[in-house]
Amino acid sequence: MNAMKSGMLMILMTVLFLLVGGMVGGQTGMVIAFGLAVILNGFSYWFSDRIVLKMYRAKEVSEADAPELVGIVRELATAAALPMPRVYIIPDATPNAFATGRNPTHSAVAVTEGLLRTLDSHEVKGVLGHELAHVQHRDILVGSVVAVLAGAIMMLASMARWAAIFGGVRSGDDDNGGFLGLMVAAIVAPIAAVMIQMAISRSREFMADEAGARIAGNPEFLASALQKLEMSSRRVGVRGAGPQTAHMFIVNPLKGRAFARMFSTHPPTEERVRRLRELRLG
Repeated sequence: MNAMKSGMLMILMTVLFLLVGGMVGGQTGMVIAFGLAVILNGFSYWFSDRIVLKMYRAKEVSEADAPELVGIVRELATAAALPMPRVYIIPDATPNAFATGRNPTHSAVAVTEGLLRTLDSHEVKGVLGHELAHVQHRDILVGSVVAVLAGAIMMLASMARWAAIFGGVRSGDDDNGGFLGLMVAAIVAPIAAVMIQMAISRSREFMADEAGARIAGNPEFLASALQKLEMSSRRVGVRGAGPQTAHMFIVNPLKGRAFARMFSTHPPTEERVRRLRELRLG
């Protein structure tokens, strides 16, 4: 049921992309957007993990580079019966983490330098257990593809704003809705894209919290880590983070911004911690 819901929401994201293309360029724009959507979905399947990792300047590390970190990932991957994912470190002082990849065989986990400095080894284990739960549930492909599509919608919305400002439509042009269509594309479409990301992300975070706690062996590891991550993210976000990829992180990397608080892709941290502390591992 969860996979079906996510699949429907991904289709909705693609339809939104087509509608924005139609608003910007009429029937021709919709045809072009359809072609782009096909290409983007295929491209995202194969390369979205590389795009996201490059976006955050993540550097792959080996056991020789980061023995404790890679050792924890290896231990958790074994406990979860998963192939060993690639391990990356993001050069950013804000503590956060995400997983990416098209399937468990081609997965990666990335943590910031700030996370390794802020959390103790048990808390790091809790965070990585959560990320490996996303890998186990095959959430990571959905999140990566949605990130690419959301980025494309934001780009089209930006084009619509500039077209509206500089008179990119003719008076009486009904093919693409004229000025009104451009304004809808510029303002409503990005909000709709974020709302779809929220719908995909929020339920999956609770599931990954519970499964991650079981993988790590103790719910308190993740509960304690989430409290520290929340406090840090309120002060400053991850450098270069945008709304299109916010749902991939364990806590919202834009949390300190007013827009992010209104349209958070993550459930409230307090609720996540409460559920974890009520969880009994049997």
